[in-house]
Amino acid sequence: MKYQTLVNEVLARLKDIRSLRQEHFVCLSVGCNGRVIACRTVFIGTLTSVVVHPREIFACAISDHALEIIVAHNHPSGEVSPSQHDIKTTQQLVAAGQILGIPLRDHIIVSSRRHFSFLRNGML
Repeated sequence: MKYQTLVNEVLARLKDIRSLRQEHFVCLSVGCNGRVIACRTVFIGTLTSVVVHPREIFACAISDHALEIIVAHNHPSGEVSPSQHDIKTTQQLVAAGQILGIPLRDHIIVSSRRHFSFLRNGML
């Protein structure tokens, strides 16, 4: 499956968190066929932040027998540029995924109108 097709599927699954007033961090498990096999909200934060721990993210992926994962979260402010915390979290998830053999394929930030892809912007 082409990655753009997968991104379109992911964005469709994220429509429910785009306009929420609290940050929601989601893990999407991707199977061998390149399709999303599960989508779970793993953490719910505040208006401006969410605390994320790799243990819970990869617990979902392991239980789903995922080949890889995509993570996503919303920015209630409408600004989709990643914060320093977003960048650090992504780096931690990349490292954990390498150890576990479940790579992080992308990290997508959504707002009510736009989205940002770490992969597409050369940050993964």
